[in-house]
Amino acid sequence: MQIMAVYEAQIVNRQVEYSEIAITDESPDDPFPGRLRTARETRELSQTALATKSRLPQSSIAHFEGGARKPSFENLRRLANALQVTTDYLLGRTEDMARSTAADPLFRHVANLSSSDRELADSFLEMLAKRSRDRDGGEGEP
Repeated sequence: MQIMAVYEAQIVNRQVEYSEIAITDESPDDPFPGRLRTARETRELSQTALATKSRLPQSSIAHFEGGARKPSFENLRRLANALQVTTDYLLGRTEDMARSTAADPLFRHVANLSSSDRELADSFLEMLAKRSRDRDGGEGEP
């Protein structure tokens, strides 16, 4: 994120006073560029790898992350699928990056598992989450 110093002028007692204000390249009204970058980095993908997964040009990913361009609905869907997040997360409508259990392809067969297989799957996913947290220096959910 870039921060630029901009000076605001106002007239006080017939004299011009300048005050410094900061402007960032990420608008609070448009969380998409930051959310896209966060999701990409969380999935440990380069812009090139995300471009390949989403079947978009790498330059488009760079433009989206930089805030220079907005994706079409189709491209937004491709990005969300490639990153395994919801479009609501990318658009800033929810803080939760994870898909709902019903929408996540990882869980599409869970309803058909026996109790013991569900416990095994849960243990395996817990182990993978711990490995990911350990690799990332302990960040994330417990």
